Amino acid sequence: MGGFEDDEPPSKRARASSVESASLPDCFSFSKSANPLGSTMARPLPSQGKEVMIGSKGVIKKEEFVRIITKTLYSLGYEKSGAVLEEESGITLHSPMVILFRKQVIDGKWDHAVATLNKIGLLDENIVKSAAFLILEQKFLELLRDDNVMGAMKTLQSEITPLGVNRKRVHELSSCMISCSPQQLFLGFSKLGIDSSTSRLKLLEELEKVLPPTVMVPERRLENLVEQALTVQRDACYFHNSIDGLSLYIDHHCGKDQIPSRTLQVLRAHHDEVWFIQFSNNGKYLASASNDKSAMIWEVDEDGELLLKHTLNGHEKSVMTVAWSPDDCQLLTCAVEETIRRWDVESGKCLHVYEKPGVGFISCAWFADGKQILSGLSDQHFCIWDLDGKEVDFWKGQRSTKTPDITVAKDGKLIISMNREKTILLFDRETKQERLIEEEQTITSFSLSEDGDFLLVNLVNEAIHLWNIRNGPIRVNRYSGHKRSRFVIRSCFGGSEQAFIASGSEDSQVYIWHRATGDLIQTLAGHSGSVNCVSWNPANPHMLASASDDHTIRIWGAKKASLKRKDVGSSSCSSNGIHANGNAHGNGFVHQCNGNSTK
Repeated sequence: MGGFEDDEPPSKRARASSVESASLPDCFSFSKSANPLGSTMARPLPSQGKEVMIGSKGVIKKEEFVRIITKTLYSLGYEKSGAVLEEESGITLHSPMVILFRKQVIDGKWDHAVATLNKIGLLDENIVKSAAFLILEQKFLELLRDDNVMGAMKTLQSEITPLGVNRKRVHELSSCMISCSPQQLFLGFSKLGIDSSTSRLKLLEELEKVLPPTVMVPERRLENLVEQALTVQRDACYFHNSIDGLSLYIDHHCGKDQIPSRTLQVLRAHHDEVWFIQFSNNGKYLASASNDKSAMIWEVDEDGELLLKHTLNGHEKSVMTVAWSPDDCQLLTCAVEETIRRWDVESGKCLHVYEKPGVGFISCAWFADGKQILSGLSDQHFCIWDLDGKEVDFWKGQRSTKTPDITVAKDGKLIISMNREKTILLFDRETKQERLIEEEQTITSFSLSEDGDFLLVNLVNEAIHLWNIRNGPIRVNRYSGHKRSRFVIRSCFGGSEQAFIASGSEDSQVYIWHRATGDLIQTLAGHSGSVNCVSWNPANPHMLASASDDHTIRIWGAKKASLKRKDVGSSSCSSNGIHANGNAHGNGFVHQCNGNSTK
């Protein structure tokens, strides 16, 4: 067991909603029949009550409630039901004037639509102008489509421009009319935000956003209200870590049993301390790195069981870290001050060995395009390589620490690396801007959140800090309770929407905190040696893995009686002399890959 202060490797230890039909029926009737624009026959029935507010708390306005339901029915295509609800409730979705206005928009009667707009009774002149602009813009574009350039020019000059609204858009329309032929412009409507096939329906949706909701109920309003209610319930759920979606039938609540706390498997294929583990981006694989100079790829089967897929041999020193390619088809392994190897995940073949004479590698990471990799060297330099091993960039860093961690954000622009013992450098490759995270204690490791906005920083004083690096950096939370005195201990984000923080610990336990509150909510016992690294499956919030000095990897799951613990890759062999993968039938094979590759 190497110490952080001694010579051991420092890394020892992450049906579409349709508003209206584009072509209205030949006979546009205001009867009980289907009418996407709303019925004018709605009338109160004799049995209808006169209540204004409904609901157990009396805070819901009945008219608004019914209108929103009616709007939803029409949007879902239940047009007859929408018309019946209007008639039965006596509450119309739209006033006769608004129905006329919407019909004129659908029919392309632009001048009439503008005139009707001014009769609706809107008090805010800016709203009227903004709505008129949208209507006249559509008129302009359709005139161009019909090759009526003079008509379009007249509309632009005498109707659109005098409104004094959205001058930038006016300039765009003017420029396009000059530089493009009418047919080219119409074919390129998508570039201007106009879809020629459904442009009038989209225009109605845009008008709904501009006009007051009392005039036209916004599209998908009921869906938005329901989503807000579900979001509030989810955010209020302290242990929210559910795999299934939230139900409308019952109020949402997760118990503590949703947090991984039960050992489901113990993976025993490594022959020495396991220093690093990481699930693939799609959650289908787990990679592990060990002091036994090997890395392993484990596959998660349909039942959630991990089976050994490949053992990757070839390094001459202990393997300290691994990194998955963005598409999870390749894996990088980095040995202590030695080489970086790139492997094919499916075959287990070593595709390339990256090395630099006179220096060794201590870290590796992928860029978002999967075409380049970043490496940290033992002489404090950084190097960017293409996949074939050609150096793309090379620069000297200021790192004066044994912590080798580096990572690249998903946008491929931000490179995060150790700068000094207490400082992390955030470097933007495009702007060349440098920002620093400055801690008061020595930094031992760090981990980037999936969205790239937050960084977990492990410190030598048994503390983990959460930093917002999108708007800062600003320290936003602190987690403590785990044990660290000698070794590098790694932590990770995880769970549903990464709402939890997990960390290893030198007391052989895994610690889990609530990310938002910082509360310690679970400690997992089972290992018999220091827990060096943890990784939460990004595709399964109920699956957490931990790597230990006891040579094992433990897979933790939620407490469910049907899930059984299994030991995988133990010292036992199958009857035919081939090392079994530890599943119930013993029919898997361990692929021993020797890492031979043409450099």
